[in-house]
Amino acid sequence: MSDLVVAIGLVLVIEGVVYAAFPGGLKRMMESALTMPDATLRAGGLVAAATGLLIVWLVRG
Repeated sequence: MSDLVVAIGLVLVIEGVVYAAFPGGLKRMMESALTMPDATLRAGGLVAAATGLLIVWLVRG
């Protein structure tokens, strides 16, 4: 359970750094995400999730 809390904390740190360091770029990225088809966003999300799962498996396995 503590690993989950640490993982959530790391996600918040990474997102916070992105918002603080590149606010303009993040706004442009959000605007472009609004124009992307749902299938493209879904595929990107699945690739990101699978990559994260692979990394956790390699580190923990």
